[in-house]
Amino acid sequence: MATNNDDFLKKLLATFRVEADEHIQAMSSGLVEFEKMPAGEQRSETIERIYREAHSLKGAARAVNLAEMESVCHALESVFAGLKSNRVAATQALFDLLHQTLEAIGGLLASAGQAKAGAQKQAVAALIRRLDDALKGVPSAVQDAPPSPAAPVEPATSADPAATPRDSDRGAETIRVRTAKLDSVMRQAEELLAPRLAAGERARELRELGTTLVTWKKELAKIRPAMRVVERSFGRETNGTAMAQRELTQLLEYLDAEPPLMKLLEDRLTKLEGSAAHDHRALGAMVDGLLHDVKEMHMLPFSSLLEAFPRLARELARQQGKQVELVIRGDEIEIDRRILELIKDPLNHLFRNCIDHGVEQPAARERKGKPAQATLTIAVAHKDGSKVEILVADDGTGIDVAQVKAAAAKLGMMSAEELGKLNEREALALVFQSGVSTSPIVTDLSGRGLGLAIVRERVERLGGTIALETQPDAGTSFCIVLPLTLATFRGVLVRTGDRMFIIPAVSVERVALVAQKDIRTVENRETIALDGQALSLVRLGDVLEIARALGESVDNAQVVVVGLGVDRIAFRVDAVLAEQEVLVKGLGRQLARVRNLAGASVLGTGQVVPVLNVPDLMRSAMRPAASPLASVTGEQHAAAAKRKILVAEDSITSRALIKNILESAGYSVTTAVDGVDAYTALKTGTFDLLVSDVEMPRMDGFDLTAKARSDKRFAQMPIVLVTALESREHRERGIDVGANAYIVKSSFDQSNLLEIVRRLI
Repeated sequence: MATNNDDFLKKLLATFRVEADEHIQAMSSGLVEFEKMPAGEQRSETIERIYREAHSLKGAARAVNLAEMESVCHALESVFAGLKSNRVAATQALFDLLHQTLEAIGGLLASAGQAKAGAQKQAVAALIRRLDDALKGVPSAVQDAPPSPAAPVEPATSADPAATPRDSDRGAETIRVRTAKLDSVMRQAEELLAPRLAAGERARELRELGTTLVTWKKELAKIRPAMRVVERSFGRETNGTAMAQRELTQLLEYLDAEPPLMKLLEDRLTKLEGSAAHDHRALGAMVDGLLHDVKEMHMLPFSSLLEAFPRLARELARQQGKQVELVIRGDEIEIDRRILELIKDPLNHLFRNCIDHGVEQPAARERKGKPAQATLTIAVAHKDGSKVEILVADDGTGIDVAQVKAAAAKLGMMSAEELGKLNEREALALVFQSGVSTSPIVTDLSGRGLGLAIVRERVERLGGTIALETQPDAGTSFCIVLPLTLATFRGVLVRTGDRMFIIPAVSVERVALVAQKDIRTVENRETIALDGQALSLVRLGDVLEIARALGESVDNAQVVVVGLGVDRIAFRVDAVLAEQEVLVKGLGRQLARVRNLAGASVLGTGQVVPVLNVPDLMRSAMRPAASPLASVTGEQHAAAAKRKILVAEDSITSRALIKNILESAGYSVTTAVDGVDAYTALKTGTFDLLVSDVEMPRMDGFDLTAKARSDKRFAQMPIVLVTALESREHRERGIDVGANAYIVKSSFDQSNLLEIVRRLI
C-alpha cells in the first residue's frame, strides 16, 4: 500500500513541476513587463495577473505538501497585494528582490521531494523576512538579496509531462500527456509511411502487369493470322508431315479457346488493380491525416521558449551596466516541440552574444548619436509554408571584419594572402569556425570562439541554415531557417553510378537538363550558367567517392541545384528518379556521424537508400576538385605500391592493424617496435612517410618526431601520430614537434587514416 502511495505522490509531484514552472515563468515575464510600464490602469491589470499566479502557485504547493514553497509564495503574494493597493513603492531594488525570490522558488522546485538541509531552511526563512520587511517599507529589506535556498538553476520542468498552453480559454479543453507517450505515437505513425509507400508500389506493379497483358494480347492477335496461313500451306505441301500439321491444328484450337480465359484474367487483373489503387488512396489519406494530427500534438508556440528571455535580458544588461529593450514578435507561431528543445541553447547563445558583444555601453552609444537604450529583436515568421525563420538582431556595434580575419590568421586557418582574397561575406562566415572570436578576453559569457560553431552545427543537424549580416555601428542580425517539424519530409531520389540517394527537397532549388556543350571549365572546375548565374558543377559520385557509371551521356547532363544559405552548387547525377515523402532513420550509435550522410530511408520496394546531409555535401563539394574515381582508382593503387611507409607501434595488435590497412591500399610497409627501432630504420632505409604511436618504450612518438625533424634527411618527410592521448595539450605538443597529422585512436577509422596518408604523399 505504501508503494502505491509513493508512486502516486511521484506522479503528482511531476505534474506539479510543470504547473509550477508555468506559474514562475508567467510571474517572471509579468514582472519584466510591469517594470517597463508607466503608472496606470494597464499596470494595475498586470500586477493583478502576477498576483493571481502567485496565489495559484501557493495553492498548488500546499496540495503537494511543499511547505517552504507555500510560505515563500504567501509572502510574495502579500508583496504583490501591496503593490496592487499602492501600499508598497515599486522601486528598482524591490524588483531585484522579487526576481531573486522567483529564482529561489525555482531552486525549491528543483529540489522538491528531497530532504531539506538546515541551511536551506534558514535561507527560506531569511527570504520570507526580507519580503515581509519590504511589505512594511523597511529600506534595508531590498538590499543585499539573500542567497537562493537551492543551487541556481533554471526553473525545473519534468522530463516526462509535455508542456501545455496556459491560455484560459483552452485550459478546460486540454489534458497533460507524458511526452514519452506522444513520442511513441509519433514513431508509430511515422512507421506507417513505409506500408503506405509499399501499397503504392504494389498498385504500380499491378498497373505494369495489366499493361504487359494488354501488350501480349496485341502481339498474339498479330501472330494468329500468320499461323492460319502456315496451317493452310501444310495442306498444300506434299512433303508436310501429318504430325506437324496435327500439332499446329491443336495449337490453333487452343488459341481459339483462349480468349474467354484471357478475358477472365484481364477482368480479374483490372479489379485487383482498381482495388489496390483504392486501398493505396485510402491508406494514404488515413496515414496523412494521422501524421498531420500527431504533428499538431507536438507543436508548441515559440512563446514557451521565449518567455524567459525578457528576464534574461534584464539580468545580463544590469550585470554589464547596459540598457537593453527586448522586442519579441511572432512568438505565437508554433513549431515541433523537439525542434524547440534543440534550438533553445543556440538561441540562448546568440541572445547572450548580442548583449555581450553587440550592445555598447550607454555612454558609448550616446557618443555615436544613438539612444542610450539598445534594442534587441527576436522575430519569428513563417517561410515557404514548411519552414520558419528566426531573426535575432541588435542595433549595436556590428562585427569588425578585420578582427575576424585577424582571429582566423592567429589560428593559422588561412594565410594572409588567402584571407586577403575573401570578400566580406566569406570573411564573416569564418565566425562560425571553431576557435574564431573577436572578443579580447575570455569571460563566462563569451570569448572562447566555440559558441557560433556549435550554433551552426546544431542548426544544420536540424536540417536548417543560419546566415549573418552586419553593418558597422548599425548592428548585427542572425537569420535561422528551420523546418516546422522533425517528422517526415519531401526528398528527391537520384541515382549516381549504380546507387541511389535522397536529397532533402527543402534544399533543392531546381533540377535541370544541361547540354554538354554549355558546360565550361573555370579554374579547373566545371561550371554552368543557370538563371544568369554561374554555378559550380560537381559530380555527386565524385563527392561521395563512387566510381562513375559506364555509358554516361555525352550530350546532356542531369543536374540538381542545391542551396544552403547564400551558397548554390549544381550536382551532376545520372538520373533524377522521383520526389516523394521520406522518413529518415538514424544510422545507430556505431555510425552516429558519417560524413555526407544524415541517415537512411526505406523505399516502397523495400530498398534502403541513404539520405544525404546537405551542409556536409556542400562543404565536401567546395574542396579542391578530385579526379574521377573510375579512371584513377587503378592508378592510385599502382602509385601507392611505389610508396614506402614506416609504422612505429609497440602494441603488436595495433601494429598489425595499421600494417594491414596500409598494405591493403597498396603501400609497402615496414614496422618498428618503438621509437629507437624506428629511428634506426629511418637511417638505414628510404621511406615516404612515418606513422608513429606516441606512448612507446625507449623513445616515444613526440621524441621520435622531434629527432627526425632535427635531421635534414627527414625534415620534409610527412609524419602522422596515432595515439590515445586526445587532450588539447598533447595535440599542441604534436604540432610543436613537427607532426603533420594527429589521429586520436578513439575516433580512428580506416578511411580517416588512408585519406590523411593519400593527402600527405
